Amino acid sequence: MIVTALPTLHTDFVIEREFAATPAEVFAAWADPGARMAWSNCHPGNTRGHRLDFRIGGHEVYEATTENGDIERVDRFFFDIVDGHRIVFGYDISFGGKRLSVSLVTIEFFPTKRGTRMVYTEQLAYLDGHEDRAERRRGTEEGFDRLARMLDMKKD
Repeated sequence: MIVTALPTLHTDFVIEREFAATPAEVFAAWADPGARMAWSNCHPGNTRGHRLDFRIGGHEVYEATTENGDIERVDRFFFDIVDGHRIVFGYDISFGGKRLSVSLVTIEFFPTKRGTRMVYTEQLAYLDGHEDRAERRRGTEEGFDRLARMLDMKKD
């Protein structure tokens, strides 16, 4: 049997953000399931399920139904967590039952005079001709915009 597949495309991106909150507060927004969904859910109203086991060796699962009725699924596996300082996880995204990409993400939190500098680094392997780097980066930045608003609301 001959299997033909398109080449895997490797890429990466880094996003740095400043937040007017402590590293512990920004870190907690990643660790708490309710807070996590409040800022990271890009399909509000269409979520089919979310589970977060935030620990080394833990697993996060998110599923949503798109406007077309397809299922988008994200599976994350946590490799390293240093409370208030670092999170490292791998994740894949499947759409309609087909895996589109696999990523390794490192998030670091640094105290600043204003609050926190968060550095998000994502290394991606796009599979079988799929590629949405600009859209992925934009969606990640939009999530961080929602995170900033959520943290700002807590200050008020």
